[in-house]
Amino acid sequence: MVDARGRRCPLPIIDLARAIVTVTPGATVTLWADDPAAGPDVAAWCRLRAQELVSSRTLPSGGDEFVIRRRT
Repeated sequence: MVDARGRRCPLPIIDLARAIVTVTPGATVTLWADDPAAGPDVAAWCRLRAQELVSSRTLPSGGDEFVIRRRT
């Protein structure tokens, strides 16, 4: 679980990149971010890094939640 709310681009993606290597392939990392650029940035990062964006949703408390599965 990475709570990057309050952090601006590119910090949420840097936080995600650091976290994804700490889980085994097949496991997921959940990222919370409220930066408006986070949605497109997470999707692009997953494509470029061959990871899977499993889901995204708006958080009731503000921001968005992204669940990313580590493929490699």
